[in-house]
Amino acid sequence: MRAPARVMTSAAAAAVLIGCVSGPAASKGADETRVLVFSKTAGFRHDSIPEGIAAVRELGAAGGFIVDATEDAGAFTTGNLSRYDAVVFLSTTGDVLDAAQQGAFERYIKRGGGYVGIHAAADTEYDWAFYGGLAGAYFQSHPAIQPATVDVEDRAHPATSGLPSTWNRTDEWYNYRSNPREHARVLASLDESSYTGGTMSGDHPIAWCQEYRGGRAFYTGGGHTKESYADPAFRQHLLGGIQYAVGDAQADCRPENGYRPLFDGTAESLSAWRQAGPGSFALSEDGTLTSSGGLGMLWYAGSGSEPGPGFGSYSLKLDWKVAGDDNSGVFVGFPASDDPWSAVNNGYEIQIDATDAPDRTTGAVYSFQSADIKKRDRALNPPGEWNTYEIRVEGERLRVWLNGVKINDFTNTDPVRSLRDGHIGLQNHGADDQVSFRDVRIKELPVKGD
Repeated sequence: MRAPARVMTSAAAAAVLIGCVSGPAASKGADETRVLVFSKTAGFRHDSIPEGIAAVRELGAAGGFIVDATEDAGAFTTGNLSRYDAVVFLSTTGDVLDAAQQGAFERYIKRGGGYVGIHAAADTEYDWAFYGGLAGAYFQSHPAIQPATVDVEDRAHPATSGLPSTWNRTDEWYNYRSNPREHARVLASLDESSYTGGTMSGDHPIAWCQEYRGGRAFYTGGGHTKESYADPAFRQHLLGGIQYAVGDAQADCRPENGYRPLFDGTAESLSAWRQAGPGSFALSEDGTLTSSGGLGMLWYAGSGSEPGPGFGSYSLKLDWKVAGDDNSGVFVGFPASDDPWSAVNNGYEIQIDATDAPDRTTGAVYSFQSADIKKRDRALNPPGEWNTYEIRVEGERLRVWLNGVKINDFTNTDPVRSLRDGHIGLQNHGADDQVSFRDVRIKELPVKGD
């Protein structure tokens, strides 16, 4: 578990908890992950709350975390909250905490606690600005329960990594008083043309995450119906949100705006890329590219018959996953060429393989500068799980973020490898290396000096 350490609960806090929480009341052990489900209502009460509690308990039993449940706001004390890695607000409504309880929860979040909001958690504590910021947006209205299409925008976050790019499901679809996109990472949004009653002018987030005042927050607008909690896809969505909130999975939850796709999972977008050298990449039905053979490289040439210009000042984001001990990298700053060694000799590789020497491992500028290994290790998800790189080039400065954590800051001094005008490529390293990529996108930035 990578959640921050918690202060052990006092005997007095444990005594308070025994009277108000269903489930075990023992102190949190050093290696235990513990989640509190809070479902107090002071307004409308959802009849799906028991199913929601049962689902989170089952997810905990299968996923290795302990679940307590309560409707007693007395559980919100500094000592008691320190027992938990995350608190799930399950369709809470209205004013459910007094000033002292709010203060304890604010301190909990600021000390690194996790928050998960489900459905009517957005219909809660309208006069508490801290909570409104944590949840991300307040409820405004909803139409009748009906099917809708959910567009999955972030397919690297554990809450959405297992979902298709479009997710069709039935629920009660909330409209919100504000759009969280400017301050949170939108994971999924509603296609308002697929149902009636959407009021957010075509940009309708329905699930998002953010780092907030020192803590981690995940919210999903789904979960009104009892049937939601029996749906395997929705349960996996919840599990991924909880895993992020408790710190057992890392994700880039910074807001993302202004990017355009270079590869969006379609064969049409792949036509702008060229294979240099041996090997290839296979495109799967879910929009994932997976390497095969090599040593070669798939590089972005543009849509014309001749390679287009390179990029000079930009933020490049992409999602990647290794199957095991696999080798690959992302190349930047090289001239157009169908020789993969041109990129090796004239550009820079941001390494993916996590098992080599420090200057040749995940996050390193290969053979030039190691990543911050401690930060890298905290941010890195294991084989089989998706990671997100941001590679930002401004002048001759190259910075690397892994799952939202900056792990490398390198400045080029070699004129042969100038970063001011270069291409982007994905390496297929060899026959034994299986590395997958998806959602390659770029935002061009204003040109700055070094």
